[in-house]
Amino acid sequence: MRFSRVLSVFGCLLVMSSAVHATLVYQATMTGANEVPATVSTATGYTSVVIEDNLMKVHVDWTGLVAPASAAHIHCCTPLGSNIGVAVGFGGFPATQSGVFEGIFDLLNTGIYTASFLANFGGGTAAGARDALIAGLDGGRAYSNIHNSVFPGGEIRGNLVRVVAEPAMTWLLVAGCGIAFVMRRRLLEKH
Repeated sequence: MRFSRVLSVFGCLLVMSSAVHATLVYQATMTGANEVPATVSTATGYTSVVIEDNLMKVHVDWTGLVAPASAAHIHCCTPLGSNIGVAVGFGGFPATQSGVFEGIFDLLNTGIYTASFLANFGGGTAAGARDALIAGLDGGRAYSNIHNSVFPGGEIRGNLVRVVAEPAMTWLLVAGCGIAFVMRRRLLEKH
């Protein structure tokens, strides 16, 4: 009976851990003021990056660029306020002044990373590049931006920041496990 109780506790902790940490979410608000050096652009944008099961889902929406977008991507891994090369480019990004882009990237596919990022940060492997990208995102050392012909260095930019899981979710899991333990104990006492 003691062994089954230990297994129950371990199982509950495992469920809580996977539920809270299975998905990584990062967000950025892009403006001209965030570019380095800052631009005078009044355009704005938003980037959301969700990582789950080695897939990275990217959503970008923007409005008001002074010229159609020529490229957009995630740069990594640099301290805030400085520039660094591209880690992952958003192939098929619309050449528009306002719009929406959505893409799904396999983090274990070397083809999604630039050669420079793969070699310099990933050690030449997709797993290494994935780990470096996630470490950069978690460390606040990654940003997304949109480039065009007027601002070839980037018109708008936003530092990607991790969104922390809701504390209420963690407490719901803890409460659920507590209820399960109480119910299990009552069942055992009846038998």
